[in-house]
Amino acid sequence: MTSIESVTLDVADPTVAQRFYADAFGLDTQIHLRASEAPTTGFRGFMLALTVSQPSTVDSLIGTALDAGATPLKPVAKSLWGYGGVVQAPDGAIWKIATSAKKNTGPATRQIDEIVLLLGVADVATSKRFYVDHGLAVAKTFGRVYVEFAAETSPVKLALYRRRALAKDAGVSPDGTGSHRLTIGGDAGSFVDPDGFAWQAASSVLTS
Repeated sequence: MTSIESVTLDVADPTVAQRFYADAFGLDTQIHLRASEAPTTGFRGFMLALTVSQPSTVDSLIGTALDAGATPLKPVAKSLWGYGGVVQAPDGAIWKIATSAKKNTGPATRQIDEIVLLLGVADVATSKRFYVDHGLAVAKTFGRVYVEFAAETSPVKLALYRRRALAKDAGVSPDGTGSHRLTIGGDAGSFVDPDGFAWQAASSVLTS
């Protein structure tokens, strides 16, 4: 089954970005960085989500992200589905930190249970078929609105969302042009999906 080993973000200064991600979330192996000045404006069409076990972990990760220079997009709040908030890293990538739990059940930690890459796509059904043809197995689907693929041992889980709905979830306008500034590293080879998101063989992705 196709898996995602890493996500590479194109950033202006990899050293600065690496310091941010280490300080904010303690991430290094799954998030790679590559120097790029590729033109991009507005919403880049994706969001990275960190799923954690309880609200205190959300608060901790959001707090360190803001202290490290992130911009708040959606304040931390309770909702029908749980508890979470959204920030934008200094390099422009959007991050959601969330839990399905509404109450703390143990001591505060900074453990990240799951990293999810959410792609905003023009047609969920079309992109779903494309990825199934490239070896991904569907784990959950909600019609033409949302698809989540099985991750098993994959470090990063992939999900598809309608672009406008994803932008609303992120708290930004859906408008945007230029580079996604994102490369997905996996074992499915090199290709570009219907919405312009690029994949490369994990071993060939350039890292900082």
